[in-house]
Amino acid sequence: MKALNVGLIGTGFMGRAHANAIRKVNNFFDLEYQLVPKAVCSHDAARAKAFAARWGYESCETDWRRLVARKDIDLVDITLPNDMHREVATAAAQAGKMILCEKPLARTGAEALPMVKAVEKARVPNMVSYNYRRIPAVTLARQLIDEGRLGRIYHYRAKFLQDWTISKDLPQGGPGLWRLDVKVAGSGVTGDLLAHCIDTALWLNGSIEQVTGMTETFVKQRKHALSGKVEKVGIDDACAFLARFKNGSLGTFESTRYARGHKALYTFEINGEHASIFWDLHDLHRLQYFDHHDEGRVRGWRSIHVTDGDHPYMGKWWVPGLQIGYEHSFVHQLADFLEGVAKGKPAGPTFREALETQYVCDAVLKSAKTSRWEVVPKAR
Repeated sequence: MKALNVGLIGTGFMGRAHANAIRKVNNFFDLEYQLVPKAVCSHDAARAKAFAARWGYESCETDWRRLVARKDIDLVDITLPNDMHREVATAAAQAGKMILCEKPLARTGAEALPMVKAVEKARVPNMVSYNYRRIPAVTLARQLIDEGRLGRIYHYRAKFLQDWTISKDLPQGGPGLWRLDVKVAGSGVTGDLLAHCIDTALWLNGSIEQVTGMTETFVKQRKHALSGKVEKVGIDDACAFLARFKNGSLGTFESTRYARGHKALYTFEINGEHASIFWDLHDLHRLQYFDHHDEGRVRGWRSIHVTDGDHPYMGKWWVPGLQIGYEHSFVHQLADFLEGVAKGKPAGPTFREALETQYVCDAVLKSAKTSRWEVVPKAR
């Protein structure tokens, strides 16, 4: 196998998820490239050193520019807060590095477009980490749709519910709470949670042409963790929107961080002419499937346990009946990325494809202000 040296920038929650995948992918997938955890970067030297020791990185950096400039780095993996994506990804592209970037691509479509142009000008392999595409049950849903089993699609509905920001005493900003700071995150649940729902919807059901939405910020002011001052909250705590897909189907999307009892309830359901499918992140190894062609006496929802060797990705793991989890989706996306590099065919979502999700988010947020249907720009 050819060695491919990885420079990981960011040591938080997503940094750990990516680091785990980097260590595991070659153990389970037969690939042309062997990933080498070469360097990790954090502005905190002690944190970088501890992370390197735990995850097997050979060296540390405290300045991402030095890491990007290193000649011994082939792939730059960006797991930084959203406001850093554009600068780092653009520099990595100009340095000729392959790039894996955490979602969302950027804070806005206007910020994301130069990133797309940079990677396309440099012709470097690139991918945005929308990992839910790579959960076997979700990939199976895509296969069933592509096979025409659902027929014409009528409805797509998705929701992503959490409850971790309800307390008014929770501050905004800083390493752990940057998602509540609009200057860093760009938006709230729209860019953080609904972006996942939108990417999956675009992948399964095609482009969204129009949206109309509403947002709400329930706690208007919070103390900023860095300044210590009470500041206005600029992110959306909740968002709901309607969508019209290019294929004529209708969509409903909802997300909030104010749903007591839900930590990460992500579900989607698709209703078609002949069949329906339903998936729940809390039961991620199962796909619920209803086929109207079944004999009436036994017609009903069936629960498909997605663990057999002929199910997506599962032949690389354990024996049938033994399920996998959330972390494996990151392994799968790395495997697909590396296979794409080897074949010269990029695995999605590329920066260009992720730009479409960004434009949908922008249109939803614009609609929440105008109270009108908004057209989603083309990602071209």
